[in-house]
Amino acid sequence: MTREARAGWWMSGPALAAIVLFFALPAAASLLLSLTDFDIYALADLSNLRFVGLANYARLLGDPLFWRATLNSLWFVVFGVPLTVALSLAAAIFLDAKTLRWKPVWRVALFAPYVTTLVATAVVWRYLLHTRYGLVNAALAQVGIAPIDWLGSPTASLPAILIFVAWKTFGYNMVIFLAALQTVPQELHEAARIDGAGAWTRFRHVTLPAIGPTLLLVSILSIAGFFQLFAEPYVMTQGGPAQSTVTILYFMYEEGFKWWNLGAGSAVAFILFVLILAVTLLQITVSRRWVRG
Repeated sequence: MTREARAGWWMSGPALAAIVLFFALPAAASLLLSLTDFDIYALADLSNLRFVGLANYARLLGDPLFWRATLNSLWFVVFGVPLTVALSLAAAIFLDAKTLRWKPVWRVALFAPYVTTLVATAVVWRYLLHTRYGLVNAALAQVGIAPIDWLGSPTASLPAILIFVAWKTFGYNMVIFLAALQTVPQELHEAARIDGAGAWTRFRHVTLPAIGPTLLLVSILSIAGFFQLFAEPYVMTQGGPAQSTVTILYFMYEEGFKWWNLGAGSAVAFILFVLILAVTLLQITVSRRWVRG
C-alpha cells in the first residue's frame, strides 16, 4: 500500500466507521430481529424469543393496513417530491436574482419554517386548516369554494398534510439549490443571452445541466424523507381519519411501540430500507443514462 493510499484510508476511516456503526449494523440487526417474534415478553425474558423465519413478512403481506400505509407513503413520494423540489428550486432562483433587494431578509423568511419546531407549526396549521374558522377555507370562500374539512375527511387529509410538509421542508433544499446556482458560470448565461436565448431557454440549457448532480441529490434526499414521513401525520391527524394518513413509518411505530410487536416492526423497517434503496438505485441509473444520452 502506497503512502497516499494509507493517508486516504486514515482520512476516510472515521467516516467509514460511522457508516458501519450507525447504518450497516442497525440494518443487519433489523434484519435479524425481523426473523424472530421479539415482543414485550422477550424483553422481560430472552428465553421467550423464538426464530420464526419469514412469518413476520408473511403476516405483513396479508395485512390490509400495511398495504394502505405503503400506498400512502408512495402517494406522498409521487406527489410530494416533485412539489418540494419545484418549490425549492423556484425559491432558490428567486433568491439568486441579481435584482432582488433585502436578500438576507428573504433567506431568513423562507428558511424559517424548516428550523421552526414541528409541533408549534403543526398547531398553527391546524388552526389555518380549521373547517369553520381557518384562513384557508376563508380564502377559498372568497372564490366561491365551499369549506373543506381538511383534517377530518379521508380524501382531503393527505393533500392537507402534503401541503404542510412541503411548506415545512422546502427551505432545506432551497439552500442546497442556492449554493449550486451560485456556481453556474455567468459567462455561459452571457453567451446564451448574446445568442438570443430567452430566460426559459437559458434555464433549460444552461442552468439545469449545471445543477444536474444537485438536482439528483435533492431528489434522493426528498424521496428518502417522504418515505420516512412520521411526525407530521402523527401530530396533525394521529393517522386518521379512518387510518387514511397512516404512513409506512407510522405503521412501523404502531407495530413496534404501541403493540410491542418488535419483530414485526423490524420487518417493516427492513422493507422500508429495501424500498428506499431500490428507488434510489433506480433513480441513479436513470439519471446516468439521461446524462449520457
